[in-house]
Amino acid sequence: MKLIFEKGKKGRKCDILPQCDVPQARLPETVTRKIPPRLPNVDENEISRHYNFLAKRSFGINDGFYPLGSCTMKYNPKINEELASLPGFTDVHPLQPSHTVQGCVKILKIASECLNEITGMDSMNFQPAAGAHAEFAGLLMIKAYHKSRNDTARNKIIIPDSAHGTNPSSAAMAGFDVINIPSKDGCVDMEALKKAAGSDTAGLMLTNPNTLGIFDPNILKITEIIHKAGGLNYYDGANLNAIIGIVRPGDMGFDAIHLNLHKTFSTPHGGGGPGLGALGCAKILSPFMPVSDYADSAPPANIASDEFSDHDKLSIGRVRAFGGNFLVAVKAACYILNLGKENIPEIARNAVLNANYMMERLRDKLPPVPGCACMHEFVVSLEEMKNSCGVSALDFAKALQDRGMHPPTIYFPLIVKEALMVEPVETESKETIDAAIDAMIELAQIAKSNPENIRSAPEKTVIGRPDETSAARSPVLKYRF
Repeated sequence: MKLIFEKGKKGRKCDILPQCDVPQARLPETVTRKIPPRLPNVDENEISRHYNFLAKRSFGINDGFYPLGSCTMKYNPKINEELASLPGFTDVHPLQPSHTVQGCVKILKIASECLNEITGMDSMNFQPAAGAHAEFAGLLMIKAYHKSRNDTARNKIIIPDSAHGTNPSSAAMAGFDVINIPSKDGCVDMEALKKAAGSDTAGLMLTNPNTLGIFDPNILKITEIIHKAGGLNYYDGANLNAIIGIVRPGDMGFDAIHLNLHKTFSTPHGGGGPGLGALGCAKILSPFMPVSDYADSAPPANIASDEFSDHDKLSIGRVRAFGGNFLVAVKAACYILNLGKENIPEIARNAVLNANYMMERLRDKLPPVPGCACMHEFVVSLEEMKNSCGVSALDFAKALQDRGMHPPTIYFPLIVKEALMVEPVETESKETIDAAIDAMIELAQIAKSNPENIRSAPEKTVIGRPDETSAARSPVLKYRF
């Protein structure tokens, strides 16, 4: 397809703004362009068609089944969007004094109180722009905590080998040495953890349930080992969808947590953002929270204060402008209040039910790893299929696109060969899940009888299988005029 810069004709345009009826302010010539910006020469009709065409080439949760493991791609209720679009929320300015935006401040307080109750934390901050950003901020808080105690020898963060890739990246960015420990039967190797924990341990980063979809039965022992060593426990909230309303990370022994509001609390994900990685912590870390103009991270008594409180003196400072992406917090608060305390546990129950139902129906054709009951997601290995039929996880995922669904996550976690990571989420119906299961069983049978049919997939999508080697080695990253 053509880029929008390749469409239209010189001089073609669309004027959609009325003539300015007030004197125009002119910028000094020292800061103005000497050459006009290179903008496409297209009319409104062409613009509309171009972006509608692009939209039809993408696949989203509104198009079909989207079982992207580890990402929790579930439906976002439209009521969240409607309430976040109210003028009282959209027309405020971040530089307004707090007494003029008390409604917005109250929403932050409500969201904070709800998330604290759900997670077992004492403080919540909405500055970080995403989960990984909150990880980084949380690790800076752990670092500041140890520094405040003159315990500067603690420079190591322990992370299991099955962790999300952002965990070691965030730890390294925060200046820590990363200590990877192996998994055993899909969970933390307790002996390896005991050997790794010591006087230089700053903390542990852990997802529970983990990336294999297993709730670690040793979780209380794990957090106790780190605490006895003098470290702190950081909870990666990526998989909170499996336990929300059932178990609280704070009760497991975690001291800090981030929440991907787009995963568990049904706010837009990825290109539908912007995002918000809510950052929560226990009382011992509250003084180190990022500072905020409206003190959304401060104790409730300071919620409407324009002045820095004493707790800000130990703060790691700002990690983003103002209070973060406020409207995302509005959507999350709407989601929580709409469901209520009685219905929130149903999120986890239905997510776990859907995942186990799907895993058991696929077990004979696509063996799960390690094979025990899962939480909200499960991992299957296509290693045997690749060895016997020459069909890889990538081939299988491509073929699923021809069946009208988004493929699961592939080749993750790294500890499983030819991995498919499947998360059907709680918002999908049994009929949708059954159709997906039937498609995957059919493909498993085709892999044995006609593997070339799968290796050439997809054939029904907008584009077929691209030359991925050339795309990786010789990417075209910008348009050359």
